[in-house]
Amino acid sequence: MGYPEAMAAPEDPTFDHDEQHSFLASTPVEILVATELLQLLQAAAIRLAAEPPDLPAAQLAIDIAGAIVGAGGERLGDNVPLYRTALSEVQQVWVKLAAPPTV
Repeated sequence: MGYPEAMAAPEDPTFDHDEQHSFLASTPVEILVATELLQLLQAAAIRLAAEPPDLPAAQLAIDIAGAIVGAGGERLGDNVPLYRTALSEVQQVWVKLAAPPTV
């Protein structure tokens, strides 16, 4: 499992540690956390949309996203209601897919 092409691996000779450090130092932590949170929610949604759905992988991403929202709370900035709504929607899809089929 490697890095996507758009991301250089730290051992890649084209990886610029100084550039990464500068980016991380200059980007508000709320933005960094929000980016990761949204990527987790997207990963969960993609796994839920798979045929068949990958419920364990989706659950892991959902659980971690929930932990971020719960721990970060209002400190995550103005978009917290959006994050909570997105998390809730993905959780609802997971619950529907995980439920045993009704006869």
